[in-house]
Amino acid sequence: MKKVDLIVPCYNEGEVVNMFFDAAKKVTDRINGYEFGFIFVDDGSIDNTLELLKAIADKNNCVKYISFSRNFGKESGMYAGLKNTKADYAVILDADLQHPPELIEQMLKAMEEGYDCCAANRATRDGDPALRTFFTRCFYRFVNKISEVDMPDGAGDFRMMNRAMINAVIAMSEVQRFSKGIFSWVGFKTKWIDFENVERAAGQTKWSFWKLFKYALDGITAFSTFPLRIVSYLGVLVSGSAFIYLVYIIIKTLIAGKDVPGYASTITLMLFIGGIIIMSCGILGEYVSKIYMEVKNRPVYIIGSTNIEEPENDYR
Repeated sequence: MKKVDLIVPCYNEGEVVNMFFDAAKKVTDRINGYEFGFIFVDDGSIDNTLELLKAIADKNNCVKYISFSRNFGKESGMYAGLKNTKADYAVILDADLQHPPELIEQMLKAMEEGYDCCAANRATRDGDPALRTFFTRCFYRFVNKISEVDMPDGAGDFRMMNRAMINAVIAMSEVQRFSKGIFSWVGFKTKWIDFENVERAAGQTKWSFWKLFKYALDGITAFSTFPLRIVSYLGVLVSGSAFIYLVYIIIKTLIAGKDVPGYASTITLMLFIGGIIIMSCGILGEYVSKIYMEVKNRPVYIIGSTNIEEPENDYR
């Protein structure tokens, strides 16, 4: 009998964790031929999430929990869950019930058809703010044009993977993680299924616009060097323009004599070139900061408590 683990990252999900477990357990109980387990990853919650997870685990032997020593982020939570599963298949899904557990049965059918991964794709973004939807779609279009990975618009972390893909994902142990890109980069045969956007069962989203913006920057710098090429292109463009302008000034001076220097044009050129330099330094700084964080070789996460007998911590 093949084993399937549901990996559920949680951060301040006290309002929904019981609802999620009840809904997911109903789904797994009616699927025959598989042994299901749950790995809840508490990402340093400051509400009663951990206490509720411990209570669920006390009543259900199929439930394991991992609690981080502090908040490390959802990416670390997914990585910890994948690193600690020994199952044949693993499903990553959110605790807020925006990822319908009912799709697990459909995912299992895809895996039995020979796919390495079955990923869910949001067919619509109904319910999301219009501005957020606009920027999200712009991000996917942009990153697909400049990077070596293909990330469909609407593709999230909700997916089922076999053991081969799980091993490949956890082998990519970088600290600055962008799982949407990692899932695409490792390859493997993937089947996509659509589902309608679902509102949170309770509570508030943990993703502010600023957090999403930083997450998008992480995705761009993690899987593309295109911004660095832009710096090179701008450097060539500015240098070429400056040379052409120099030739123009020399010719104009030889023909018409000295001209009165223009204060406005001088300031404009200085501000333009200064802006290019500052922007270039900022782009370079983003990549240098990634290198800085990676060479420290810090763990992606640190476990504070767990009911797993021999947990896979990330000390290096």
